[in-house]
Amino acid sequence: MTGPTKKTPPTARRTQRAGSRAHSGADAGGAAASTPPSRPSRPPTTGKPPAPRSRAPGRPTGTGDLREPLLDAALACFVRKGIAATSLRAIATEAQVTPALLHYYYGDKPALVEALVQERLLPAFELVRGRVRAAGDDIAATVAAFVCGLTEAMKLHPWWPQLWVREVLCEGGALRDLLTTRIAPDLARMVAARFAQAQARGELNPDLDPRLLMTSLIGLTLFPAAGAPIWRKLFDADDLDLDDVRTHAIALLDRGLALKA
Repeated sequence: MTGPTKKTPPTARRTQRAGSRAHSGADAGGAAASTPPSRPSRPPTTGKPPAPRSRAPGRPTGTGDLREPLLDAALACFVRKGIAATSLRAIATEAQVTPALLHYYYGDKPALVEALVQERLLPAFELVRGRVRAAGDDIAATVAAFVCGLTEAMKLHPWWPQLWVREVLCEGGALRDLLTTRIAPDLARMVAARFAQAQARGELNPDLDPRLLMTSLIGLTLFPAAGAPIWRKLFDADDLDLDDVRTHAIALLDRGLALKA
């Protein structure tokens, strides 16, 4: 006598059908032939970040946006050790995240540096550029706009002076080519052209070279900011800040430029 037929539990039948669809696209024994097609099954969740894939930097849906703190951590490491000497693992440690999570957001180090340029460096330069454009052809206004714009940008981005010295001025700096090709050329040429035009009109000290005046502006602003830990200790000058640097630079330039109304 034939025993009772064993029935397959519903859960088992669903698992069988899902496995069959995932691997071969066919139903098991014709049981699922009339079932409407469903979405492809997703890989099982393992708790680890997804494997790297070609995608724009972003974040998983439903999680907090970590881009800003990750860029902050990268900047802190770059200022201390330099871009070339800093690994993604070191940045992840600084940010207190896993290297896999950092990789998820930015992929690799060049992509992280490019994000840093787009989201931090270019906006900082645009602040200065916007002030200089608004000054028009007035040379005194142009000088004040450049100096004030730069000191304002350094207040907002305290990492700028140190990063500038390490990665732009030093031989082999990772941002030198970037600066000369994408960030600064138009600003430098605009300022130098205004100086040359003012000199031709007899409004500027004729002994000055308009091209070198741009470097003088930087030397009176970025360099003192970058060297602040040294000269503050040397002169016991903890009371001096960026506002004092700005005031000093403008006063010195007003006299040295011999501006004529």
